[in-house]
Order: sequence, then structure tokens, then C-alpha cells
Amino acid sequence: MPDSRPNHPHVRNRFRYRGVASSCAAFVALTAAGVAAPAAAHAESPACSPAAATTVTGPDIPFVDWAENLGYDAQGNLWVSRLYRNVVQRYDSVGKVTASVSVTSPGAIRLGPDHLMYVVYGDTTLNMLPGTHNSGIVRFDPTAAAPAPEVFVDGLGMANGAAFDATGNLYIADTTSGVVRVRNDGTIDADWTAQAKTFGVNGVAVDGDSVYTTVYLSPQGRILRIPVDAPSAQSTAADLGLADDLTTGPGGFLYVATTAGTLVRVDPGTHTACTVLTGSPMAAVVPVPGTDDLMVATGRGDVLRVHLG
Repeated sequence: MPDSRPNHPHVRNRFRYRGVASSCAAFVALTAAGVAAPAAAHAESPACSPAAATTVTGPDIPFVDWAENLGYDAQGNLWVSRLYRNVVQRYDSVGKVTASVSVTSPGAIRLGPDHLMYVVYGDTTLNMLPGTHNSGIVRFDPTAAAPAPEVFVDGLGMANGAAFDATGNLYIADTTSGVVRVRNDGTIDADWTAQAKTFGVNGVAVDGDSVYTTVYLSPQGRILRIPVDAPSAQSTAADLGLADDLTTGPGGFLYVATTAGTLVRVDPGTHTACTVLTGSPMAAVVPVPGTDDLMVATGRGDVLRVHLG
């Protein structure tokens, strides 16, 4: 797909991103997720300074350019999944689009141990209908002149989040069934996956011997911890409400993007949480390589660089 935003003036203003999400923005975010879950209270941590955010790039058309997810390749280039445009786009350090790869309803995009980019496809609630299995993972070489995606995993329900562990296993959050573990060769670890069934999962992150997943389609917006070696022994890390995607960050904390318009820091050891950023609906968050900053994708289509306080 050709670059849909060749002449967009990129906005980069330093600011405290604290505006309350509009009712229209929240409605669009919840519609895309397929259901609205009420926000749940969580124990506030006293040690959580507000973050400062810089807009790296903005949308041509707000919400049509929905930024569903994002990730970095081995060369340090940022890739962004534009859900409704069926494309993932590569950005350079000044926010200019330098490549586009067609992917149907793209979700999480992650760098694999082989330095290929792995992208969820079929991240749409249409794939939650009974009998549909039109979702999975594609991969491509980000250094190629014209990257061509190839199917790595298919036959999933509604794949959404994705994360690799240190040994190269890929964990996929399939909203219709739970967390799916995929081996290096693309085969599914059926036994592990059967023990990690949870309807409504969305994002996924790996930290050592733990897999964390958000259960968006639940009244609590729960963050689950799944032990890698005992996936049936799940426990609650926090209840946030409208928790979308998440990542591990500095200090061993989890950082969770919510479609309520908050970026939340979670201490999975103490089950406490605090809000570090407030704005429009947030869809995904990843670390910026070599820094303590985070990059956040929003439902409006903005991509934010977040400097933690």
C-alpha cells in the first residue's frame, strides 16, 4: 500500500499530555474493541511522578489513522500498525514514513530473534464470529527494498497482542481463546496453550518466567500473570479497567495503555498501580531501545514519546 500521508506536517511539541479523552474518542475506542467494560478501581502507588510526552507523528484523519500497535526493528526504526488502513508503516527518527507493508487489520508488531518483523493480522472483531479463523501472524524482512509478508501462523480467532520470550517462543493474545504459545518453527504448543485459555485477552508481555496479559473484555480490565512453567496457575497482577496493551519497563514495572486514555504503571509484586499520563485513548506501549522512554500508540492516530518522571 502506498504511503497514505506523504505531505503531513509532523507535530513535535513538548507538553504535559493531560487532557481528558472526549466522549467521541472513548466511543470509537470501545467500538473498535467490540465491547465496553466499566473501569475498575486499583490501589494507587504513592511513588509515581507524571510523565512528559512529545508527539512524534500525528494522523491525517483522526481515528481513521488509528495506531493499533508499534515496535522497533533491529536498525532502530519505528514501525506502526495502522489498523483501519491495513498497513504497517516505518518511520525514521524525524517522523517521516519510509516504508509501508500491507497487512490486513494489523495488531502487534514485534522484532523476532531472527531480526524479522512479526505482525499480527486479522485483529478485528469480525473474527470473533463463530467459525471464523482468519487471523494469525505474518513476518517480513524490514531491510528488504520491498518487504513481502509471509504467513508464520494462521487459523487463529482474533490475534491481538504478541511478545517473544528469551528462548524465541512467541506468545500471542488471541481474544477469542487466550494466550497461544508458538514455537520457533511456527508450530503451536497445544498443551501450554490449553492451560492458558482466557476469553477476552488483548495485550501480552513477557518478563522472565512470567507472561502478563490484559483481559480487556472483563468487568475488571484485569492484568493476569501466567507462569511460563505452570500456565494453569494464573494470578491477578492488577485490575485497571479498559486495559489494552502493555509492556515491561524500567524498574521491573509494567506499563499499561488503556482506552480510557491513561498510561498506568503497575507493580506486579505489590499489585499497586498509578497513572503517569492522561490523554486520548491509548492502544499500545513499547520501550524505546537504549533509553528509559516509552513510545505510545493512540486511537486518535498520534504516536507519543513518553519521558517518565
